[in-house]
Amino acid sequence: MKHWRIEQMNWNSFDPQRVDPDMIPVIKAASVVERNGLDYARYLKNVFADDPAFARAADNWAVEEVQHGDALGRWAMLADPSWDYMAAFTRYRQAYSLDLEVGASIRGSRTGELIARCMVETGTSSFYTALADATHEPLLKAICKQIAADEYRHFKLFYDHMHRYLRRERLGAWQRTRIALGRVTESEDDELASAFHTTNEPASMPYDHRRCIAAYMSRALRLYKPRHAVRVTAMILKTIGWTPHGRLSGLISSAVYHLLMMRQRKFARMTAAA
Repeated sequence: MKHWRIEQMNWNSFDPQRVDPDMIPVIKAASVVERNGLDYARYLKNVFADDPAFARAADNWAVEEVQHGDALGRWAMLADPSWDYMAAFTRYRQAYSLDLEVGASIRGSRTGELIARCMVETGTSSFYTALADATHEPLLKAICKQIAADEYRHFKLFYDHMHRYLRRERLGAWQRTRIALGRVTESEDDELASAFHTTNEPASMPYDHRRCIAAYMSRALRLYKPRHAVRVTAMILKTIGWTPHGRLSGLISSAVYHLLMMRQRKFARMTAAA
């Protein structure tokens, strides 16, 4: 069940004078990744083929993900009237696809799959929160707040199912940590790089992963503030079974923020060089 609908947003509140041009490429890329939620749901339903309760949850999750993409795509077309959201999504689908014909999780277990999904929702929840905090454009701020709230509910959904499977599969904290950190590093794979390429670069330009991931990450990571790193850290620690608050969490969140800023500066240098 959707917690909000696109038509409920105040689209007349869009203010072109408050749009940060550097945010538009990030929104375009995010829109097509979000809209691809139906494929992810199909993959998850194959992995959890004998779990009808989870299958229903995956279907509901995918509907909300598609709405996120459609809302962001509609906003991006207001910010850049020359851009065609659905044409860009078609191009993205031609450039990037998931292996859907699977019978088991690529994470080695169903618990591992759900840990990976928690990491994805941790990233998206924090990203849209950071984006909502950073933008001065009122419509984008409202959209991102709605999406961030959805993504946190999605985190809770996968977290609850993870604990259901954890009782059966009994992955230890270090196993969970390995899977979680492994999924975090995948944020720099072809999914986001291909999304940036197909939504922001002409079809005549050859795809280059290094150039495209740097262009996306240099823009996205600059949105983060220390409070967003605290949110990320707490959600990661909760997923892997560690205490999400306290002195250790504070030290880790500080390290996470500094790591994010180091990565942002690295990607910014790569973009400038390109």
